[in-house]
Amino acid sequence: MIQLDSTLAALLDRLERFAADHDARTADRAERMLNLERPTAELLYLLVVSAKRRRVLEIGTSNAYSTLWLASAMKAIGGEPVVSIERDAAKLDMARANLAEASLQDAVHLLEGDATAACRAQPGPFDCVFFDADRISAPDQLAVLLPKLAPDALLCADNALSHPQEIAGYLAAVDATGEFDSTVAPVGKGLHIAWRRPR
Repeated sequence: MIQLDSTLAALLDRLERFAADHDARTADRAERMLNLERPTAELLYLLVVSAKRRRVLEIGTSNAYSTLWLASAMKAIGGEPVVSIERDAAKLDMARANLAEASLQDAVHLLEGDATAACRAQPGPFDCVFFDADRISAPDQLAVLLPKLAPDALLCADNALSHPQEIAGYLAAVDATGEFDSTVAPVGKGLHIAWRRPR
């Protein structure tokens, strides 16, 4: 079990219940929270902390459930604020409120807008990128980010098992670089993990 601040732990529990209820009642996929499952969030946290990733980019903030885990990881190891991108203004409002409740607002830099354009505007370097928005545009984002990645960058992408056809382009793009070792962890909806071999 991962030891979390009691306030953060309570908030995460509440967000899990909220997302499960909200998404079950919401037909429009774009309006769902689509949060990570707890085991996937815990694995992501452990990967970031154990590998001491200090400059993290998250693509797909939603209501900040995964962002809270990443920000907590950065706080634990003294990393820089997480850069997190979300195109939905209403979800960003929820994210801001949730981060403030956990006193982690200073550990995250929220960006609103198109993810590919936002990635293009970021200077880097990033030593970890978490892809958790629409899977179709992920190859474009990877192409933009490749020159901005640290030599030993860690890439994580959710939904590798739940949406294999949609994520296939991203997985092929990672493999095509010839620079990454990768695997899929069968937790939640499947977390694809790729590590860039230092040149």
